[in-house]
Amino acid sequence: MPPRRRGETPATTPQQRVAVVIPAKDESRRIAATVRAARAIPHVDLVLVVDDGSEDATQHVAREAGAVVVRHSHNRGKAAAMETGAAVVAMRDTEDRPARLLLFLDGDLGESAVNAAPLVPPVLEGAADVSIALLPPQPGAGGRGIVVGLARRSIQSMTGWTPTQPLSGMRCLTREAFEAATPLARGWGVETGMTIDLLSKGFVAVEVPCDLRHRASGTDLRGQMHRAAQYRDVLLAVNARRVRGAVRGVTRRAQG
Repeated sequence: MPPRRRGETPATTPQQRVAVVIPAKDESRRIAATVRAARAIPHVDLVLVVDDGSEDATQHVAREAGAVVVRHSHNRGKAAAMETGAAVVAMRDTEDRPARLLLFLDGDLGESAVNAAPLVPPVLEGAADVSIALLPPQPGAGGRGIVVGLARRSIQSMTGWTPTQPLSGMRCLTREAFEAATPLARGWGVETGMTIDLLSKGFVAVEVPCDLRHRASGTDLRGQMHRAAQYRDVLLAVNARRVRGAVRGVTRRAQG
């Protein structure tokens, strides 16, 4: 079972708003549909696309579709794009209203992005600090579960919670939870690192089925290289947190 909820529940008044943050690189073909679908999610009043050094027209297409767009001049990675997006949302929050919930979506979801709506209520109502999308099987997916298995076992061993889809990047969370998870793990380890950090600090995570569709990595060389990079980054994120935990344990014993 997840640990008990930390802190006060988010406001459930009509004032509570949701910001969608979409890290994107070279997504000009699908970003417009993703933005339009995200804008239709209840409680969403801001869709922010972080163009992470695209070489195509992603920023222009996203802006024309109704998104606020910020751009990295060069590719800095998903974690940096998420942090940039959250910082821009914070600048748009106002003191007289609750901080917006952050709903992170991938840029290639297209029209299915609206189906991320079920991620909002558990966080909005205070049942969880972070909700994680459970996706249906994706056509063309060629992975054998090696990276997923590594992430799942690591999260379970370090927090006691066993997620079904530990690598899912579609997540809704409170501002407090996001800040507690920073700095984010780099590369493809961002989701695993975030989950470990939040659960270790007493935040609550839930998984929510969502009918989302995105490009899956196939069995070709490109897909294999992608999964190899995922494995490397997840392992780095996990090992960094194991070392950090060991250091804290030594420090506590020394102080005791």
